[in-house]
Amino acid sequence: MLIVADENIPLLDAFFESFGEIRRVPGRSIDRATVEQADVLLVRSVTNVNRALLEGSKVRFVGTCTIGTDHLDLDYFQQAGISWSSAPGCNARGVVDYVLGSLLTLAEIEGADLKQRTYGVVGAGEVGGRLVEVLKGLGWNVLVCDPPRQSAEGGDFVSLEQVIERCDVISLHTPLKKHGAQSTWHLFDRDRLSQLKPGTWLINASRGPVVDNAALRNVLLQREDLQAVLDVWEGEPEVDVALADLCVLATPHIAGYSLDGKQRGTAQIYQAFCDFLGQPATVSLSELLPAPWLAQVTLNAQTDPAWALAMLCRGVYDPRRDDADFRRSLVGSVSEQRAAFDALRKHYPLRREIDGLQVRVEGESVELQMIVAALGATSIPA
Repeated sequence: MLIVADENIPLLDAFFESFGEIRRVPGRSIDRATVEQADVLLVRSVTNVNRALLEGSKVRFVGTCTIGTDHLDLDYFQQAGISWSSAPGCNARGVVDYVLGSLLTLAEIEGADLKQRTYGVVGAGEVGGRLVEVLKGLGWNVLVCDPPRQSAEGGDFVSLEQVIERCDVISLHTPLKKHGAQSTWHLFDRDRLSQLKPGTWLINASRGPVVDNAALRNVLLQREDLQAVLDVWEGEPEVDVALADLCVLATPHIAGYSLDGKQRGTAQIYQAFCDFLGQPATVSLSELLPAPWLAQVTLNAQTDPAWALAMLCRGVYDPRRDDADFRRSLVGSVSEQRAAFDALRKHYPLRREIDGLQVRVEGESVELQMIVAALGATSIPA
């Protein structure tokens, strides 16, 4: 069996070497010739997998080690009898940690009290849903917009117009859909961007084209009161450098790039492939993850809660490092910048997740315990 895989997928040998030969290829270089003799194709979001790529090949299983599936032609897979799987929720926690770090940075720059702001989460799937749980767990005011879920479930959702009208912070976590009534292509176009409340913080860690990048650049030039954090870009790996310069934080599509998230994605595709073959899984992710660098923190009950929140989040992950690395890469020719974008993702440093942290609070503090619980960290007895 020949398995063609994006070279950036971790733990390929640990999970897949028993099935046959593994051929690693840069994700953007995977073409018809690469997959012609492959039985299995494993990708990430940078590879478009469609009829043009697969027709005439031997591929019968496609796995993407990502949450999103906008790069997969699922209609063609069904027509061709190709089984597939994604990894829903694999990097959700990493994205939540990215948003928390971004909020701390924005608050620090503006001297804002995070408890006093109103948060709008657009898209309440695996990522957005977890973010909502964390923000509400912290006691913050959160509005949720998710039209598909609202139609299916009812419940306490609001419209996008209400989010724009009422929220001081808007975080985008919707999948990219290019067509139909639920299209999210340029969901935030010039008109909606112009309607943002004074002082709004806009965070996009979903897909680049959910926000009209050219329109955002123009609006940010006209309105210095708005602040933007972008992890995703139209035309990746090419980036609008002028727009990046206007952002408080700019990063190369790494919001969900925690070690746990990436390895969890591989594990989920491995499990799906075992199911496809009708055989039991014999490799466990828990046996492969290394011990975290920061495993345990002790807080005194008198610790300032705002300081504790910032310390716990930044002790595990601070997006300012990724912002600095990315800005240093935005030099030279466009081709050099494109190569640097991919290199930052390929050689991304080790990063863990906040919910892997153990926290001991010495003494009684309801507020500190609430923070620990909201972050998903493990509270251990004093």
